[in-house]
Amino acid sequence: MSKHSRLEVASALKINGFVPLFYDEDVDKCRKLIEACYSGGARLLEFTARGDFAQEVFAEVSKFIQKNSPDMFLGVGSVTDAGAASLYMQMGADFIVTPTLRYDIADVCNRRKVLWLPGCGSLNEINAAEALGCEIIKLFPGSIYGPEFVKAVKGPQPWTSIMPTGGVSPTKQSLKSWFDAGVTCVGLGSQLIGKSQDGIYDYDDIERKISEVVQILKAIRTNLSEEKLRGNCL
Repeated sequence: MSKHSRLEVASALKINGFVPLFYDEDVDKCRKLIEACYSGGARLLEFTARGDFAQEVFAEVSKFIQKNSPDMFLGVGSVTDAGAASLYMQMGADFIVTPTLRYDIADVCNRRKVLWLPGCGSLNEINAAEALGCEIIKLFPGSIYGPEFVKAVKGPQPWTSIMPTGGVSPTKQSLKSWFDAGVTCVGLGSQLIGKSQDGIYDYDDIERKISEVVQILKAIRTNLSEEKLRGNCL
């Protein structure tokens, strides 16, 4: 079962500001990736369940995290139906991420008070998700919409919390553009956790990149807080 309520996970997303995304069919490699991410400072992970028997790999990943990194929040992405969502929640998923807005997934997640992040690409979809109790929407694919879309949404709807996935790079320039626009957090995939041309992970480099993202976000958000404080004083 999920170990954390949706409000706890939503708070963790807001505090940490980013979620590394990964998938591998090899359980041992997944364990090493988790260790690298955790050592680098990540406290949330999204396992993108895209391969055959992904649920079996996820079960082992979930057990590993509960035993070795109990303060890490583990989610599962690429979930496309309520049955799969229920299965992953039973195996310990703390949050469910979907490529599209699915009412059936909203239903099963809300029953168990598990955070769900639906992929949305329009104001109508965002409003529909929020009417269903969604805490944070996933802007997907982020590369199509960009920071300007987020800024436009946040104008009339400052209460909307957005996590773009796709089109976000682990660089100061990219992260600053998104957070300046008003995102709550970002999803980072292959540019953060990627393989070499030979299909090999450099775990030390992944840990280094994670640590850099943590430091970049800390600086960006500190500056944003200071700017907001100055604006309130004017």
